[in-house]
Amino acid sequence: MADPATQLSQWDFRRFARSDLTPMLQQYVEVKAQHPHCLLLYRMGDFYETFLADAEIVSRELEIVLTGRQAGDKIGRIPMAGIPHHALERYCAQLIEKGYAVVICDQVESPEQAKERARQAKVARRSKSDGDAPLLPLLLEDGEQIDWEGAESVLVRRAVTRVLTPGTVLEDQLLVGRRNNYLAALVQAGECWGLAFADISTGEFQVTQLESAEALVQELLRLQPAEVLLSGDAPDPLVLLRPGEASSERPECLPSQFCYTLRPRRYFELDEARRLLMETFGVRSLEGFGCENLPLAVRAAGGLVQHLLETQRGVSIPLEGIRTYTLSQYLILDHQTRRNLELTQTVRDGAQYGSLLWALDRTRTVMGGRALRRWLLQPLLDTRAIGRRQDSVAELYDEGLLRERLQRILESVYDLERLAGRCGSGTANARDLVALGESLLKLPALAEAVAASTSPYLKALQSIPVELERLGEKLRRTLVDTPPLILTEGGLIRAGVHPELEGMRGQLIEDRDWLVDLEARERARTGIQTLKVGFNKAFGYYLSISRGKAEKAPPEYLRKQTLTNEERYITPELKERETRILNAQQQTNQLEYDIFNILRQEAGRHVSALRQVARRVAALDALAGLAEVAVYHDYCRPVLGEGREVHIEAGRHPVIEQAIPAGFFVPNDARMGAEAEPDLIILTGPNMSGKSSFIRQVALIQLLAQVGAFVPARGAVLGVADRIFTRVGAVDDLATGQSTFMVEMTETANILNHATPRSLVLLDEIGRGTATFDGLAIAWAVAEYLASHIRCRTIFATHYHELNELASVVSGVANYQVTVQELADRIVFLHRVTPGGADRSYGIEVGRLAGLPPSVVARARTVLAQVEQHSQIAVGLRDSNGSASESAAG
Repeated sequence: MADPATQLSQWDFRRFARSDLTPMLQQYVEVKAQHPHCLLLYRMGDFYETFLADAEIVSRELEIVLTGRQAGDKIGRIPMAGIPHHALERYCAQLIEKGYAVVICDQVESPEQAKERARQAKVARRSKSDGDAPLLPLLLEDGEQIDWEGAESVLVRRAVTRVLTPGTVLEDQLLVGRRNNYLAALVQAGECWGLAFADISTGEFQVTQLESAEALVQELLRLQPAEVLLSGDAPDPLVLLRPGEASSERPECLPSQFCYTLRPRRYFELDEARRLLMETFGVRSLEGFGCENLPLAVRAAGGLVQHLLETQRGVSIPLEGIRTYTLSQYLILDHQTRRNLELTQTVRDGAQYGSLLWALDRTRTVMGGRALRRWLLQPLLDTRAIGRRQDSVAELYDEGLLRERLQRILESVYDLERLAGRCGSGTANARDLVALGESLLKLPALAEAVAASTSPYLKALQSIPVELERLGEKLRRTLVDTPPLILTEGGLIRAGVHPELEGMRGQLIEDRDWLVDLEARERARTGIQTLKVGFNKAFGYYLSISRGKAEKAPPEYLRKQTLTNEERYITPELKERETRILNAQQQTNQLEYDIFNILRQEAGRHVSALRQVARRVAALDALAGLAEVAVYHDYCRPVLGEGREVHIEAGRHPVIEQAIPAGFFVPNDARMGAEAEPDLIILTGPNMSGKSSFIRQVALIQLLAQVGAFVPARGAVLGVADRIFTRVGAVDDLATGQSTFMVEMTETANILNHATPRSLVLLDEIGRGTATFDGLAIAWAVAEYLASHIRCRTIFATHYHELNELASVVSGVANYQVTVQELADRIVFLHRVTPGGADRSYGIEVGRLAGLPPSVVARARTVLAQVEQHSQIAVGLRDSNGSASESAAG
């Protein structure tokens, strides 16, 4: 994809001489030149405007009207598109979702302040001039030269207040509540990579060092970062590649579906990165974080922090301490396995509905939902850590009243993780603080509910820091229940909280009461019953008299404005009261804002304690949801050990059983891996009989067990798996020109090269993407290699019934089939997995059920009979393996 500036080169800001532009557009271009690859939203009154190429992009992407503006006599009209200031976050969210970086340029002074600045500058210039020497013209927005007294277009000062990139947003409206928004950074040295990633909205900050590009890609696909930082020779300070956009700066091995930001190489130098990290976290060494001897990880982390410093414009992002991890700490799931098992979204349409996460997510808070998602994508290997989660699920499973009580409380808890982040960064608004206060006041109820609990995750919430309870009380006591979004217009602080504020409010009420009584007093004094008191922004409060009664106006009334039907007047006393009211209102609003700021800073000082409690609450929420699913769908607690067994009694698919009517799902057993049991199962059976569902359910039960959840079965004894591999389904990779069969072989090769005896491998229809004989040969060889060389636990679903012969020539292989019942004119799918191999696939019956014409079905049966009569494949395989065995014995 070409750069937008190249596509829209006609309106590229670099094509225009600044001297030809109006002063306002000169200011715009000056800011744009500092951020050439970002969309610049430039505040003008009640709108954020974009110009030139940015305007065309914004108009197209947001589907808003493209208008124009005069740019100067030599240039004429240029494109312009704007959005209302109150809709900024909504439109920014759309632009960021589409992969754009957005720069917010705000007015940092009011028009009145700009006029006063111009007046003072005029006075200063005059004092320096000789006599009546002419003054330099004022700098006006549209370039016209007018006296200061009439200046309505003095160019107000503007400054960049935020740089929003997909990975650096904090605002709730720009984030997806139930998933993390990761910013990642990469550094390469030879074959090795350093990876750092952070969710700045929650403070999570992790680093690792990887031995290969393949491992890096798999980790990126797990994290699904919103933005990835790359070190390179980028000439500009911020070059962002949108998803799918080509660039020689992006290594070919990296997935193209992410946003990549190209950053100068100097930001990733080791010494600078180490210095910046130690300064950020206030430490003298990185040894405490476990990354002192991981130079690539340190460099990536330093580049990430530097990016935050540049984009946040003075906003301090309170990241948690760096956590170092390795892939070997967790059950490894490659991208293909996560996709095939549909852990967080379905293969068909990418929706959460129908995924494992959909079936399990009963969380009451968004931070609990994020925790559950992370757990599903990164199951555990440590049986002690798994046991701690299981113990907590078990207690919530057994104590139904406790679980329901906790979930009722959790329904009133807001996103403490992200609220803490906004408080720590100083970007929280009043409604954030109200939500924080309400959530903190729920914590004592949680602590009371789990006071007698014995499981680890529940015990962690038995003690709530006293300072957080006090903070919650103070927030509730100070802020009104429903404060406004705008912080500088008052209405934030409750009555009776601050003595000085109460005095100012009392004086303001008194002056306003005087205004309310003024109309009645003046009517009585003048005898003009149509007299009214009004207000407008142009000249404040006024007295209005109809034109027919204007001659009765008292002499002290000063005419201010004449309209068609009325005259408007002011009086010195009215102007004095107006000044008092407006000044008092401004001072009251400022004091309220100051009180709010002090409160926000106090909350920010507790960010670490808030995040610690938030993590505990999120974990409790996720575990309570898992317990609820276990109760309502009759799950059991699996037994996990260090062996290799997979013993599942009456196992069920957790998603399918929720998608069909209750009681319709047919459970099945699975036994493999232990002594005298097979390592590899050849699973045959008709199309639509449930082979794919069975192998997926075995994988999901293993995965859930290592998440620490209960599993959909009557009983389960499982050895801990180091990896789960799946090869399911047929998908072309058109982007890289790989056919279905090539994708299948690539994924199969990955399994054969990385599986270990502790892995769980699930294969469906290996070899079906090519000619029958080739496919059968490959399927046989793959199954044989898995059983004889790797000896991992494998279920191999196939329509090659000839593979049943493998059990007679290779030890550790057993045949199972999914059964059907044959009737006179049709078959009934029983969905039962039983020992023995099937000898038919009933594909013609499935075709008949799908609606093939009867003549086609009949012809297919004839051809099938002829093929079966003359096929000698099975005999040949049996003979060749018998000969090979005899040769090996000799």
